[in-house]
Amino acid sequence: MPEPKPKTRPRTRPKSRRRIPAFHPVPVSPRRDGWTPERQAAFIGYLAQTRCVTRAARMVGKDKTSAYRLRKRPGAAGFAAAWDVALGRGRSCVTLSSAKSTGLCAGYRLQAGLAQVVMYRGRYRTTHWKADNNALLQLVAQLARGEGCDG
Repeated sequence: MPEPKPKTRPRTRPKSRRRIPAFHPVPVSPRRDGWTPERQAAFIGYLAQTRCVTRAARMVGKDKTSAYRLRKRPGAAGFAAAWDVALGRGRSCVTLSSAKSTGLCAGYRLQAGLAQVVMYRGRYRTTHWKADNNALLQLVAQLARGEGCDG
């Protein structure tokens, strides 16, 4: 008698892992209940986790209309790119650390830094803040040319 074959599970495709690009927070006036850089980064993380703008905004204590208004503000190119990647619409290899792509001055980019959203198994965990070396080099070059700081 032939031996029975061992049962094998059908192979499932692993979930695609999205890497949220590091982004500069949108410049806003400082308010405790406003869109702080930390709240912006958490929103992007929760957006990647839930894929729902309404729920992500609610998780950071804001509403979806203010999130959409933040996305449309000047200097929100990096935030908008991270938003698109979080929803699975954008490309994950986007880098928005230069002045040409963000529309932000070097002084602000240097001061604010880059927010890198950390996801683990599809859930938002934390945000790491990185220095923006490109902004520093641009500022040093401006000073060497005798131009003033622009931010």
